[in-house]
Amino acid sequence: MEEKFLEVNGIKTFTRITGEGSPFLILHGWGGGISSWIYVQDELSKYFKVITFDLPGFGKSDLPPSAWNMGDYIQFILDFIKKIGINDFYLLGHSFGASLAIKLSVQSPEKIRKLILVDSAGRRPKKSFAKKALASASSIFKIFSALPGYNTFRRFFYRFILRNTDYAKATGVMKEIFKKVIAEDLLYLWERINLKTLIIWGKKDEITPIKDAFLMKEKISNSELKILNCDHNPHHQMPDILVKTILDFVKK
Repeated sequence: MEEKFLEVNGIKTFTRITGEGSPFLILHGWGGGISSWIYVQDELSKYFKVITFDLPGFGKSDLPPSAWNMGDYIQFILDFIKKIGINDFYLLGHSFGASLAIKLSVQSPEKIRKLILVDSAGRRPKKSFAKKALASASSIFKIFSALPGYNTFRRFFYRFILRNTDYAKATGVMKEIFKKVIAEDLLYLWERINLKTLIIWGKKDEITPIKDAFLMKEKISNSELKILNCDHNPHHQMPDILVKTILDFVKK
């Protein structure tokens, strides 16, 4: 097992590599990092050379130098894999990481042996009038930021009204990045994926709705869908079942 910082385009990037054999790259979700995938990585490393790294702005890695969009993250990933010297690999992405995996699989399919998407983000349904009104109201509330209790109210508003804690937790440049990320709807890319693809979804997922799993299965021609009895984070709730599901797919 090797943990180290790599400098990629001037960004210190915390990296963890375990095992030997065919390369297997894991892209974590928004707000996550290497630490949330250690158990799954170590189990998969019995069969593969598994690479995880903290995306810029997460974990121990440096912040991006500016407000990146998803294309900037894709270019960073391409530069990262070039830096560590892997040409083709199995690719797993979770949530935001799955969004990146989708874009990468369409942009550079020759680099990916098989694709695994876990509770993928990236579809942006049109907001209802009520949602739009609430989102507009959230910007108006900023004028009350100096009042006592504002931060508590703000957390409540995003969590229970808008149901979005990622934006509320983000600070600095990551706030601007988050807005750019959620502005991009990846639905149009799903039918352009030609790789063998495993879609894994928690049936209790309240962050990325399970109806997206069935739509994704319909759109990606060479895909299979596995529904697990968990929420948005199978790598936390049922890591052993997740690992077995992945291995069964990869070894076919």
